[in-house]
Amino acid sequence: MQFTGDWILRYHPKTKKSEIVAHAPLTMQCLPTGQIDPDRLVFYAGTADGLKVREPQFLAYDFQNRKVLAAREAGPARAMIFSKTTGALYFHTEKSGAAALIKFHPDTPTEFAPIAAEVGLRCASKESSDGIVYTVDRNDMWAFDTKSETAKSLGETAVATKDYITSFDLCPKTERFLYYVPGSHGGAEVDGSPLVQYDLKTGKRKVICFLADYCRKWFGFIPQGSYCSAVSGDGPQVMIIWMGNRGATDEEIAAKKKIKFNTCALTIVNVPESERR
Repeated sequence: MQFTGDWILRYHPKTKKSEIVAHAPLTMQCLPTGQIDPDRLVFYAGTADGLKVREPQFLAYDFQNRKVLAAREAGPARAMIFSKTTGALYFHTEKSGAAALIKFHPDTPTEFAPIAAEVGLRCASKESSDGIVYTVDRNDMWAFDTKSETAKSLGETAVATKDYITSFDLCPKTERFLYYVPGSHGGAEVDGSPLVQYDLKTGKRKVICFLADYCRKWFGFIPQGSYCSAVSGDGPQVMIIWMGNRGATDEEIAAKKKIKFNTCALTIVNVPESERR
């Protein structure tokens, strides 16, 4: 069977049943970038063309009425900013670097309004209680204020040689610390596979732990990169899903050749209270 478009599925934890919500809401488009507005029941996506011909598109899908709410030819190239407090969604179409944001709101689904604020947007945190979303692109991070729709630079992200970051997590309880793993698509092990904490109060970065040697010693696994991480509600635990390798020899590692992914793994890092003061 040929590919005609992606599926939107829904899983019910209580009944443990899955259901098909929609198939191919946009023809021939994969939906790799997703964001849900839980209050308005709108699903947002940045697409990838199944034929590798068209640039990413924008999709807003109405769950309640099971229909496409809005679509746009020029969509988010990487990630999106969602404001739970206002219901607005922001994105830009550049694959790298800072660019002016485009605003969409489900109450006015035909409008895509450019705003003056510029940020890099490879990934974004959840919105804080005071309406701030933190974004990253390579070695730069920004704070975007959803109330005033203004942005400011927060400086650099790198702590060693790698700066590709695809998950940026705000501690939901204190909202003081951001956590991330540089080297998302591989190479994190070159820097020791660090988990980095950024202190919004002091503006300083520090490595909470290096996981490469520890994981290889005890589990034979080399954590090479991560596209998915999360912080527990009270802040002391950071969950990281890794792409990595099991079975690489000492000779292969010493030769510093690119080690292929062959295994996924989950690590849970307990961040000591002393590192959260």
